Amino acid sequence: MECEGNYVKAGRRSKEEKKVFRKQLRASHTLLKHEGIRTTRHLVVANGGLGNGVSREELSAVLREMGAMENLVMPPHKPFAFVTYRCEEDATNAHTRLNGQKLLCAENSVVLYLSYVNSVTHQKAVAETLPQGLVLVEDFVSPEEEAQLLAAVDWSSAHEDVSAQKALKHRRVKHYGFEFRYDNNNVDKDKPLPACLPGECLPVLERCLRDGHINIMPDQLTINQYESGQGIPPHVDTHSAFEDTILSLSLGAKAVMEFRHPDGRVVAVVLPSRSLLVMKGESRYLWTHGITPRKFDLVPACESQSAALASPDVRTQSGLTLSKRGTRTSFTFRKIRHERCRCAFPSACDSQRTTSPSPASPPSLPCCRADAALLEEEYVHRVYDAIASHFSSTRHSPWPHVCQFLNLLAPGSVLADVGCGNGKYLGVNPELVAVGCDRSGALVQICADRGFHAFVSDALSVPLRTASCDACISIAVIHHFSTQERRLAAVRELVRLLKPGGQALVYVWAFEQEYNKQKSKYLKDHNRDSKPDTQRHSYYPAEDKLSVHTNRTAFNSQDLLVPWHLKEGNNSRTDPRELEQLCSQVAGVKVKSSYHDQGNWCVVLEKDPSLQMI
Repeated sequence: MECEGNYVKAGRRSKEEKKVFRKQLRASHTLLKHEGIRTTRHLVVANGGLGNGVSREELSAVLREMGAMENLVMPPHKPFAFVTYRCEEDATNAHTRLNGQKLLCAENSVVLYLSYVNSVTHQKAVAETLPQGLVLVEDFVSPEEEAQLLAAVDWSSAHEDVSAQKALKHRRVKHYGFEFRYDNNNVDKDKPLPACLPGECLPVLERCLRDGHINIMPDQLTINQYESGQGIPPHVDTHSAFEDTILSLSLGAKAVMEFRHPDGRVVAVVLPSRSLLVMKGESRYLWTHGITPRKFDLVPACESQSAALASPDVRTQSGLTLSKRGTRTSFTFRKIRHERCRCAFPSACDSQRTTSPSPASPPSLPCCRADAALLEEEYVHRVYDAIASHFSSTRHSPWPHVCQFLNLLAPGSVLADVGCGNGKYLGVNPELVAVGCDRSGALVQICADRGFHAFVSDALSVPLRTASCDACISIAVIHHFSTQERRLAAVRELVRLLKPGGQALVYVWAFEQEYNKQKSKYLKDHNRDSKPDTQRHSYYPAEDKLSVHTNRTAFNSQDLLVPWHLKEGNNSRTDPRELEQLCSQVAGVKVKSSYHDQGNWCVVLEKDPSLQMI
């Protein structure tokens, strides 16, 4: 069967392949019969999900050829979809004709497998409000103005000194008015650039003044150009460098920008071509914003034409599709600040956090959940996004004891690697159904490039069904949380994922880096790994401050900032020596074994087999 308009193609099968396919269908029908599911109007389409790179338009076109389709539900990031036809005959037609057929998509091809289900339910989309102070204005510039602005940018190397042009890892950038320094995340206010803002920007800025988006003309412009697959790590524009309002004009291809609050809330906003994003107040000072490097975005299938009519949040259940990224150019306009920032968000403000301008001053210990989340965002999440490539290059050898745990699992077991990093454990045992998650979008992209199944998620709230995993691993993750309560919550989340009788392996950095007269690999690598220009030394300014650790030396206290050997990033790593005691506070789980392995305390947890499956 071949339907060219619908991209479905069935290649010629051999006699043996046809025999295997018939057996698959018979087995499917037998299972349905025993489970009490007969022919219905509802089908699940395996391999036909957004998580497989199948867009709503591609799948819908094929399904509509089979009959009158009533509804199509495509859950975000999942490898399956649900379709409901108006009558059982049409559903039967789709089940018979599409089963085992190949769907040719824009970037790949997948084989569809359909099964009947009793019903299809999905949560209705709840419009999530934008962060306070955030405004999106669609079609702010005309196509003609867009062309003029793009033509005004000269990316040739002849003007590098004039506009501080740089080629960064995930984008190229130009600065006008003042250069934004990525080494210290600030500007030199006494050294303006020879290049002022391009004249083509003046009509746009005057319109912003008239419309009330700004009350003073910007004097600094940063132009970023992103190719497909590129992005920018989550960040807050430095308070001491720029005034309140920040304008971002999106030209060329659209993209999705994620805003994250320190308490864990995430709002994904579609930035259409020629739209203007205005960040003021809380959205500018407290929420981080960033673009995950990827080639496809999840976007609403029917986008709103006005930000005032509906939220552009993309996390709805039934109206999503994939949007392939193209080249996007952003014009970010800002006003240089010449006085200390006195915003209402001191915990996130570099002007108010310390009286000393020295970047070596460590942060205070968190006193509430918001402070803890903010501390982790700055000293863990941003660091891993910044060092992802270098970090991955140093994490290539799986630890033997972790491999032993994975290889003892039964074939077909479902494994969740929470905090998977670059995915080095996802491929250890190919007989497992392994999925990973990590807070760093850059590391998740590395997993995807290696062919592993992984998604971006906080370890405190993993979007997997309760009791769905035979095993979980959490390798060198939990010590990144800055409070005992959050570490305990991370263990509880692992236990929630486990089936009754399932096991979890947890590793955390140990205070004891020399154990039973044996130095850990971390200490042994001191001479080989140290670099004089990147060494950072322990610093103890006060009892309520976090200390900064000297790399490749023994720990002097339990909660430390451990520098990474790449520029000036800090990585908040803590070490709960009483790991067993922490795990014992979680109901329904027991510590099966514990040990010390290469500078890590490790436990194997087992969920009570008598617990009822939920």
